[in-house]
Amino acid sequence: MHALRNQRTIARPVSVFGFGFWSGRDVRLEFRPAPADTGIVFVRSDLGAARIKAAVSNRIETPRRTTLTSGRASVEMVEHVMAALYGLQIDNCEVWVDEAEMPGFDGSSQPFVEALKEGGICEQSVPKARLVVRNITRLGTDDAWVEARPSTNGALSVKFRLDYGANNAIGRQTLQLAVTPESFERELAPSRTFVLQEEAEWLVSKGLGRRATYQNVLVFDKDGPLENELRYRDECVRHKALDLVGDLALAGCDLVGHFIAHRSGHRLNAELVRALLIEEEIVEGRRRSA
Repeated sequence: MHALRNQRTIARPVSVFGFGFWSGRDVRLEFRPAPADTGIVFVRSDLGAARIKAAVSNRIETPRRTTLTSGRASVEMVEHVMAALYGLQIDNCEVWVDEAEMPGFDGSSQPFVEALKEGGICEQSVPKARLVVRNITRLGTDDAWVEARPSTNGALSVKFRLDYGANNAIGRQTLQLAVTPESFERELAPSRTFVLQEEAEWLVSKGLGRRATYQNVLVFDKDGPLENELRYRDECVRHKALDLVGDLALAGCDLVGHFIAHRSGHRLNAELVRALLIEEEIVEGRRRSA
């Protein structure tokens, strides 16, 4: 088994500006460095600096997105932010926002990755805790499930199976990837949120997503994406794998295991994290001298 790596944070604060897909409200997000063992903490500057730790214990169920809450404060659509931080192995960071919903940008993690790299990544002198999957844990039904298996290479890997049926522009897609900062940035970060045209029309009819356009979100009709082009032939399954990484980040530690998902979503992903935190052992190292 590989030695524990050191924790990492960013070197300086960086900001991004956008609007939330669901609310349409403008939001400013600022990534700030944080001391070792802080973890990822969202801070609502509009609510007196209310703090919400990015942990699965703070997750509440909301449709189609990941929402965290603590006391009277909440943040939502955090999965793309969490995926960027976890994918780049940034362990300690304060995420300051002035609205509940994270900016959507183009529906991917790429803008967050670019901002974090602009801020610079620096190593800290404390080892990062790690959870090693030693048993097979599977949750869900025959139609939708997610599973954790022991790793064969001492690292994190994911496999996602997406199935929209044969007579569909999305169809069936499968992706398997060993997740490293390099592979995450190259293979997952640019992949964007997608919906079917009828789903998009239903959401707009409910007063949601009215500010988003076909350039923000991949909207599929029977022939393919409307007024947009795919970045990858299998971009949809790549985005589902990105979401899975963002949800796994709520474990708050490095994960060593092979994660397989079949038509899974945020709820099942989070339930698997909860189960692993109960069933598996977290290995923590001692402080190392700087």
